[in-house]
Amino acid sequence: MTTPVVSIAYHSGYGHTAVLAEAVRAGAAEAGAEVHLIKVDEITDEQWETLDRSDAIVFGSPTYMGTASGAFHVFAEASSKRWFGQDWKDKLAAGFTNSGSKSGDKLHTLQFFQILAGQHGMHWVNLGLHPGWNNSEGTEHDLNRLGVFAGAAAQTNVDQGPEAVHKADIATAEHLGRRVTETAQVFARGRAAA
Repeated sequence: MTTPVVSIAYHSGYGHTAVLAEAVRAGAAEAGAEVHLIKVDEITDEQWETLDRSDAIVFGSPTYMGTASGAFHVFAEASSKRWFGQDWKDKLAAGFTNSGSKSGDKLHTLQFFQILAGQHGMHWVNLGLHPGWNNSEGTEHDLNRLGVFAGAAAQTNVDQGPEAVHKADIATAEHLGRRVTETAQVFARGRAAA
């Protein structure tokens, strides 16, 4: 079986989302993927080609004003060149985000990513975890402590830097990277058997 190629296309305004991107990268690499980190606000033609040859693309952005950042929206609009030819059809997709508030409308950002993936004909990989920290024995250190199903969500206080990204949120992003890679491996075996 070939090594799955997982690309993480993300924007980070203040560094918090970059911490999550690195965590997704670490989880994907641990599971056996060839991984590429692509900053969408600095994307090159070569990096667009890397996305085109990827088995999975994981989208990441901070949640600003209830949606993905402006820089990520510019990238999403530019991806329409791939949409015309359905160049990303049947690739896997997933997503992650960070905001200052516990909710912060992060779900809307993840749904934006899901719709973008759907328009490209991609298959969405959800987090695949029960919610953590939702019973008397749970703690803020549980995986998926914010109880999001669509993707990895993180919360960092607005007056703290990237070093304050919660360890449980980092571990949840690592889980997402592993899950995407493992799903890509399953898809590859299925294609080989078909």
